[in-house]
Amino acid sequence: MSRPNVFFSVGEPSGDLHAAKLIVELQKLQPRATFRGFGGTRMAEAGCRLDYELTDLAVVGFVEVLPKLREFFRVAGMASDIFRDQKPDAVVLVDFPGFNWHIAKRAKQHGVPVFYYLPPQLWAWGSWRIGKMRRYVDHVMCNLPFEPDWYRARRMSVEYVGHPFFDEVDQRQLDTRFLAAWQAHPGNQVAVLPGSRTREVRHIWPMQLAAIRELARRHPQTRFLVACLKSQHCLWCEQQRRPEDRALNIEFFVGKTSEIIELADCALMKSGSVSLEMMARGTPAVVVYHASRALYAIASRLTRVKSMTLPNLIANKTIMPEFLAVGSTAATIEKSIEAMDRLLRDPSECNRQRDELLQLSQQIARAGASREAAQAICRRLGGDSAATQSVGEARTLPRCA
Repeated sequence: MSRPNVFFSVGEPSGDLHAAKLIVELQKLQPRATFRGFGGTRMAEAGCRLDYELTDLAVVGFVEVLPKLREFFRVAGMASDIFRDQKPDAVVLVDFPGFNWHIAKRAKQHGVPVFYYLPPQLWAWGSWRIGKMRRYVDHVMCNLPFEPDWYRARRMSVEYVGHPFFDEVDQRQLDTRFLAAWQAHPGNQVAVLPGSRTREVRHIWPMQLAAIRELARRHPQTRFLVACLKSQHCLWCEQQRRPEDRALNIEFFVGKTSEIIELADCALMKSGSVSLEMMARGTPAVVVYHASRALYAIASRLTRVKSMTLPNLIANKTIMPEFLAVGSTAATIEKSIEAMDRLLRDPSECNRQRDELLQLSQQIARAGASREAAQAICRRLGGDSAATQSVGEARTLPRCA
């Protein structure tokens, strides 16, 4: 294929970064390839023509979706027009299943092959959607080591490429000046990660701030480093402090998440893919997350797993303590305080979790997912011979301490 045209559909900020890395690897294999689709600024910087900045619509939960439903269907209609008029050689979906099912269906209606990178975790919840996956997706590129067997048992074309998060950890250059400036501290340093979406930050940060107040009372030498994705999140978090909170040893940062994870003795975090970086860097953590009563009532009927934290799911046991708040948050706040208190008070507890995370990391954390996914796409499209290289070439990440 001399000049393949690949369409991407990406709806999450993290997916935007993963897709951008994949585009870069596809360009290496197919220098004449063109890219267009729905996504974010990272994809545009990598050379993708954005037909719509879909990451602006990133949502979680039914209540948040409803006001944007009309816009989602308008964008899906735009995709239909592109598939009909431009006939891309492939559609690559990255996460965001609620919307991407509609894109996959429209692509198949126009005879365009569909690849799913970072597929939805159907094995965890919503396994009834496997029929939809079979109808609309030609090839699944899995990111967790146990997923291929699950998909193969359900007659899906699948291969394991690894998780692109490890590519980012491997390639990310930490700010050494920042690390040097914040390294020295007489007490413990706690990373606090409230999440990447506005809605989740507004639920999670008040819980974390309440925990910080009590932890600071018990451990007055502890410094709390809050890692925000966006400036507006940082500003909002700062504004939630009471006048008496000004005495708390809290620092706020934007764009320094990896450095803060590296600096921290332990972390209080929202559940998400960043837990994989915690694992790779061996940073012990306590996880909190929130669901409305309505969402929990629905999800509890659909899910087959008790954990929402990736290292726990992969290990099939609890390494990182995790606590879900359903409606009321008081009990979850108290549980997170006690779990964090154990990490701050007992070095052996911290070391135990760190060792388990690093052992798990040695088993599954390998760089090369973006390259392997690009090779998988090119092989199926009959692309460059470089794509026929073994997919076993991904290299294991160096041990982080």
